[in-house]
Amino acid sequence: MRKILLVDNGSLRPKSTLNLRRLAEALSQATGEAVEAASLLHSFKIPPEQLGGQKAVSVGPLAERYAAEGVTELLILPFFFGPSQALTRYLPERLAEVQASYPQLSVKVAPPLVDTLLAPDLRLARLLADNVRERMANLSQPKVVLVDHGSPIPEVTAVRNYLAGQLSALLADEAECVTFASMERREGEAYRFNEPLLETLLASPELAEGDVILSMLFLSPGRHAGEGGDIAEICAQAMSRAPGLNVVTTRLVGENDAILELLATRLHQALAGGPLLMELSAIGAKGT
Repeated sequence: MRKILLVDNGSLRPKSTLNLRRLAEALSQATGEAVEAASLLHSFKIPPEQLGGQKAVSVGPLAERYAAEGVTELLILPFFFGPSQALTRYLPERLAEVQASYPQLSVKVAPPLVDTLLAPDLRLARLLADNVRERMANLSQPKVVLVDHGSPIPEVTAVRNYLAGQLSALLADEAECVTFASMERREGEAYRFNEPLLETLLASPELAEGDVILSMLFLSPGRHAGEGGDIAEICAQAMSRAPGLNVVTTRLVGENDAILELLATRLHQALAGGPLLMELSAIGAKGT
């Protein structure tokens, strides 16, 4: 018996969990496969009354419950842009703990939304471009900044830069330029690959005047990209320091239903035996 989970990192903001549930339900309807929403961390702390009375679930306890009910295969569909350490380190460690008690359980993890080792795919970049175009009304040749949270591992930042290149090509005739930035970074030279920071970029002479559209490389509303979040604060401060600067933000990737096509592709590829991010094989029948 198999179960399919659409998994994000998790947030303490209810809107993040509600959006994940919305996408899981829409993906179920689009593919005919039952898909359930779950988070790696954080979301289980949200009061259930803020989630329509339904408590958020974490992957670890949910996997244990399913395994106890006789599930033998867990297929995880990551709602992540790239190979975050949450996927490549935390997730396998947590699921190995589940397999220690339920060795009959096998786990397959599909690739994230962007996998530079697969054939080039412009669908996410097209979604980002459409989100930008929604904010171009009354703006002439705005500058575009693709902004993400910032990551401690280069492979995730490389995904953002890869998307920025695609987005630049798609908006070549509509934007003055397309560049990228991180919301934040860890201290130290080892994490310089996250540069430039959004705060610094918006204060630069090249961007401190005129219209700037932030292309939001965030999946769901949270404390960073949600209403009144960190990005909004950075933009407000930048505009207060540079009266000639006008910054507008796009909607988030997970708020555009075009993401469902890419999620459906990842799901179908995994079900058909296509490439996986990782696989944790069953280690035998329980008790052997």
